Amino acid sequence: MASRGLAEVLTGAAVLLVAAGFLGFAIGHSGRSTGSGYDLKAKFDRIDGLNIGADVRIAGVKVGSVVDQRIDPQTFLAVVTLKIAAGLELPKDTGAEITSESLLGGKYLSLTPGGDSEILKPNGVIANTQSAVSLEQLLGKFIFSVTNLSGGKPAGGAK
Repeated sequence: MASRGLAEVLTGAAVLLVAAGFLGFAIGHSGRSTGSGYDLKAKFDRIDGLNIGADVRIAGVKVGSVVDQRIDPQTFLAVVTLKIAAGLELPKDTGAEITSESLLGGKYLSLTPGGDSEILKPNGVIANTQSAVSLEQLLGKFIFSVTNLSGGKPAGGAK
């Protein structure tokens, strides 16, 4: 009976050890940074579809992630906080643009470094920003313009 109890305890310990290994692997390969870095802020008119944890990329390479979003109560702009990898110094005239990964994909923040000799300090603000483009708004504008070109008549030549 004692050997059965010992076997159950050892089996349970092995299962917990394997589960801890899977958890460590998942955290290590999730793409989320637990390391050091510094925060920057950027203000946008709209951030449709940009979520906390979204990638921050330069030339398609991940250099950080979005760590916070809030509304500035004075200007009603969306303030996005980014964590940028340590050792990466961005010029003060760096631009930030919310971009889609694909037509149906998620959004990420694309940074375009400028040429300024002055570097953004930790907790600095990226001044040059371009808000998210709404696919629904673009489609609505296109349909409206096609309707206006056809003189208010439905497309297809109906009279």
